[in-house]
Formats: sequence, C-alpha cells, structure tokens
Amino acid sequence: MNASSPIGIFDSGIGGLTVVQSVMKALPNETVIYFGDSARVPYGVKSPETINRYAAEITEFLKNQDVKMILIACNTVSAVAGETVHKIAGNIPVLDVLSAGAKAATNTGSSNIGVIGTLATINSGAYSNSIRNLNPAAEVKSKACPLLVPLAEEGWTKNDIARETLKIYLSDFMDNGIDTLILGCTHYPLFKESIIHLFGEKNISVIDSGDAISDMARNTLKEKNLLNTSEKTGEFRCFVSDRPQRFQELAERFLGTPIDSVNTLSL
Repeated sequence: MNASSPIGIFDSGIGGLTVVQSVMKALPNETVIYFGDSARVPYGVKSPETINRYAAEITEFLKNQDVKMILIACNTVSAVAGETVHKIAGNIPVLDVLSAGAKAATNTGSSNIGVIGTLATINSGAYSNSIRNLNPAAEVKSKACPLLVPLAEEGWTKNDIARETLKIYLSDFMDNGIDTLILGCTHYPLFKESIIHLFGEKNISVIDSGDAISDMARNTLKEKNLLNTSEKTGEFRCFVSDRPQRFQELAERFLGTPIDSVNTLSL
C-alpha cells in the first residue's frame, strides 16, 4: 500500500458511480477501482446477515487489488455492515457516504437538517443517529423518495415528471424550517440542480455525500502520506457482478463521460 495504489469504491449497483465522479474530480491523479454488485442489487430488501456477507466478499476483492483506501458508496452497507468492512480491511482506511454526509451537514452549523433516501436507508434511522451523535441538539426530518432511483436510471432527472415528483416528495420540507438537505442516496445527486431550483430563494445547503466523502478521502490520504502527487491522470477500472444490458449506457450517464470497458466478475 503506497501513494500509487488505487482507491477502491463499491456499491450495490450503479448509483455509486456518482461517488466515483466526485472522487475523480477532487482527486484526478488517483486510480479508482469500482465494484458494482449488479447481480444482487438491491441491498435494501436483504437481511443484515446477507448484506454483511456481500460486503465482506467485496471488501476481500478490493483488498486483493491492493487498494490504499476503501470508500463505501452504498448507504445500506454504511448503515448495516460498516463494522464488517472495517474489520476485514484491517489497516486500510475505510470511509462511508453516510458518515461523510452527516458530518458535512453538521459542519454547516445547521440544527435543522432534512434527509432524503431510499425506504431502507430512511427506515434504518442511521442518518438521524449519526447526525445526533455529532450534534445532539439537531432536529432531523427524513423522507423516503423511492421513485427517484428509477427516474435517475431512466435519465429523467430534469423533465416535468422529475420536477413534479420532487415537488411532491419535498413539499414536507418547504415550510418546516430546514436549511440543510442531505441527498442520502447515490442516485440523488443527479437531481441536485432541480432540487436547488425547487427551493428557490430559501438558500438551502444541499449535501452531496459524494462530494463530502471525496473531501474526506483527500484529507485522510494527505494525513497518511498516501496522496498521489503524480501529474498523470489516474485510471478507472470498473467491475460488476453481472452486466445488465444497459449498464454501459447508465454508467456513462452517471459518470458524465465515456468509459472504456466494464469487467464482469463473479464473487
């Protein structure tokens, strides 16, 4: 494990590529290895035992790739199996989107924080718990927004259907005093522009967990003298456990750039 070693990022599917995009923007010299467990998505309906087993298998794979850091881009794994990933990773630093998002939200100084996410993430209460551990006085309001995931994967993030869906989901937040909103799903940054427009002059802080974990990753690598200072642009290697017909198209949509290849790997 040295400065030229890659960063490993994993998610239950394709959504974690929004985290990859943030990392590649913040740390352009770093090589990134991404694993999307597309054969077993979604994780949100699985038992804790199953989620822990999946997370353990992926962590072992990333360790075998000699990564210098592991980023958990899946909110469900962050909430359920973070301890398992840390244990298997050993001395490899592990960061997760849930902790990064909660920390970024409390760093705004806000005590009125909203969280949107999938049903599994919201029902777990993990964001509320994490935020209140950092700021016991914080008032946290949560809302599950399950339709946003299929809309994002269909590419419907800025049309009338997306705007009306967001308006319905976020209506509870419009007049209840929140000034910070956490995007608690890796698909949701694709709606960030529309969300900011919806809140208009309320000047709400929208927390993208991908940006938050990227900042945390840069600081951690710098502290551990593992930051790649090469002037060469890092590589991107993408692995999935099954390749859906539209994966390449979706991956390029999420990343905002073409990708050379997607490798299929059975764990």
